[in-house]
Amino acid sequence: MCFPKFSRSELNCFQPMTEDFEVSQGKSVGDLGREALWFAFHTVLAVLTVLAIVAIMWMFHPDPNSVAPKWLATLLAFLVPMLLGFLVTRLTTNDIGRYVWISGLLIFAIVCVWVIDLPTGPGLCEHCTLMERLGRTFFNFQNGSGLMAGNGPLIGTWIPLSLFGYAIGSKGAVGTE
Repeated sequence: MCFPKFSRSELNCFQPMTEDFEVSQGKSVGDLGREALWFAFHTVLAVLTVLAIVAIMWMFHPDPNSVAPKWLATLLAFLVPMLLGFLVTRLTTNDIGRYVWISGLLIFAIVCVWVIDLPTGPGLCEHCTLMERLGRTFFNFQNGSGLMAGNGPLIGTWIPLSLFGYAIGSKGAVGTE
């Protein structure tokens, strides 16, 4: 921030940032910015993929109490983004997609804290331990916790799983060059 008691030349406030400025590992600010944008692109692409899978499955109106469509969605939430990550990384020759697992881990951690903080009550995992509450919310398709209005698998399982799958596919494309 520039303060009035200093002149412009002393603070260099109005000089544009040059590409010669190295921040990390010999990369310029512009290179780091491009990598951040690619990281965001790969993350959004993986999340949109799982949302498209859920939307397509929703169009077929599966039985909400049936376990088979949920297992199918879990499998597709991993495999389809893995294939997409492989193809996008191969086509763009950009290896940043292999790091989107970090987004998946952060989303999973945030949702875990959210679920732990949710109030319980009758029918809402009232006497569950913390691990049981998390397990039933995210991974138990037959006898869920009732928390998050039943959306635990979508938010806490399928979205992070899609990011992990995308990263594995992207890493596979980088490794085959």
